Amino acid sequence: MSETREPDAEEFKRLCEFIYRRTGMVFGESKRYFVERRLLDRMASVGTGSFGAYFAHLRLDTDGEIEQFVNALTVNETYFFREDHQLRCLTSDILAERVKARRGAGPIRIWSAPCSTGEEPYSIAMWMLEHWPEVDAWEIEIVGSDIDTKALEAARLGVYGRRALMRLPPEIIAKYFVEEAEGRWRILEDLRESVRFTAANIVESSQTRPHGRFDVVFCRNMLIYFDDASRREAAENLFDALEPGGFICLGHSESMSRISPLFEVRRFPDAIVYQKPQEASHA
Repeated sequence: MSETREPDAEEFKRLCEFIYRRTGMVFGESKRYFVERRLLDRMASVGTGSFGAYFAHLRLDTDGEIEQFVNALTVNETYFFREDHQLRCLTSDILAERVKARRGAGPIRIWSAPCSTGEEPYSIAMWMLEHWPEVDAWEIEIVGSDIDTKALEAARLGVYGRRALMRLPPEIIAKYFVEEAEGRWRILEDLRESVRFTAANIVESSQTRPHGRFDVVFCRNMLIYFDDASRREAAENLFDALEPGGFICLGHSESMSRISPLFEVRRFPDAIVYQKPQEASHA
């Protein structure tokens, strides 16, 4: 078999266009080395030595190779209590507004998308248990979604290393984790069962609509991977996924105001977040 080689400029462009059409994620020349390393790994895994043969295999997708390739391209480095100022805002301001605005007795629904390997949705659950006095008075549903199916498998297992736990106080680790081996901790079963994990690409409305509507959405540090068109599409899908008056939290370097006019900016003491107007309607 001939030696596996990197794609030429035209092949790389075709591959990036294919990724964009399938995921909304943009990869250009600045990310070429990153994409090529993962491409060559996948080519070796399926036993194809030429880009043409692998690309044909990828497009046919008879064995789930698209899912494997997308998994290889996603970056899942995160940790517990990341950007905890938004968690403080959740329990000090956002939930109070959502409870006040509720017209029914249904659950408070919170969506973490993307959820990566689960640190964010589990952090939300732990933070609410520790810092929201009304936590026992409400049914709470937390959903974590991601395009990376391998990350979702890891999230459901709930086993983490020291780096993921580096921001957690020792008493929180002792309360919500069990040490399985040196340097590895597993989330308690009750907490694992409190979060539901699903596969979803937020650029695709057919994948977001089945999740229903949420009171709060955490969508942090993902829109930076999209171009303007995909960001707008994602913003519209997230808007539709929120209850009227619901809130969305973005990453510290992201601004919904530069993406979509649909949301109102809300400035709380701990965080700037974005709100779907209470009387909003959007087809």
